[in-house]
Amino acid sequence: MRALVMTEAGGAEHSHVLDLEPPRPGPGQVAVEVAYAGLNFVDVMARRGDGGYTADWPHHPGKEVAGTVLALGEGVTHLAVGTRVVAATRGGGLAEVAVADAELTVPVPDGVPLEVAATTPLGLATALLLLTDAGRFAPGESVLVHSASGGIGTAVARLLPHLGGGRLLGTVGRPEKAGAALRHGYHAVHARGGDGLAAELRAANGGRGVDLVLDPLGTTALDLDLDLLAPGGRIVLFGNASGAEPAPLPPLPRLLGANATLTGFSHNGLLTHAPAKVAGAVRRTLDLLAAGSLDTPLTVLPGLAAVPAAHDLLAAGRAEGKYVVALDR
Repeated sequence: MRALVMTEAGGAEHSHVLDLEPPRPGPGQVAVEVAYAGLNFVDVMARRGDGGYTADWPHHPGKEVAGTVLALGEGVTHLAVGTRVVAATRGGGLAEVAVADAELTVPVPDGVPLEVAATTPLGLATALLLLTDAGRFAPGESVLVHSASGGIGTAVARLLPHLGGGRLLGTVGRPEKAGAALRHGYHAVHARGGDGLAAELRAANGGRGVDLVLDPLGTTALDLDLDLLAPGGRIVLFGNASGAEPAPLPPLPRLLGANATLTGFSHNGLLTHAPAKVAGAVRRTLDLLAAGSLDTPLTVLPGLAAVPAAHDLLAAGRAEGKYVVALDR
């Protein structure tokens, strides 16, 4: 089979499409013949060699796939060979065959295209968990999302109306990306880095503080988050996009004085310790897609050879929305 392999830390020059032996499922696992695989910023962080995102080299990237069940491991009885499925993988998803835990493999309902299903494990389902599980969103609340035009930011905009709706604010790294977030459903979007950002965002929220902040920027925007937070508001940190060493967290008196909740979110941690929570979120978003009440903008790449350039766009902050790759057999 063909697979994308990262041979050492660096950039696209170390990403290669290689011929490998297809993996076999172990107990409690399934092998999936991949039709589409999702791209995610975690692949970029692994490619850079960020701590905690790759254990060794070569690295086999890819955390979400959609296709058909090719083989079942010992003890798997609730799936059948040939079933259309989507799966969150531990890695190796950017390949013609991928192995996933059966408990993280979910049948795809009729009417949901596989390329759309491939966006759910780390896209729509993650956005749903950020809003509901980690962020405890309530209908009518205001939400601020950093990196609003990216895959998670776009998914949040699509899901919020299905959770009761609210005021949706965003920041982007480049001014030219604000228009994309606005098209996807944000009420106001501002570029980071300029003077007066906090005042602009507060004004866009009617002069009030923000109820929920979803922040993938590590700790670089945490002071801004706290300045903007409404009393009793929540901040969810779910990444470290720059890869830089995080700064210390705010002192306890500042958190106490703001009545703030500061929460960490790790998709990989949920895969390990609460897989049923991830699978449940995938099922819920698939049901919304099947009902025709939810859509998700995506860009389909023509094959594995196109992935390194797309990773470059993600790394440079120039990507828009969600990317999936078609496995071009």
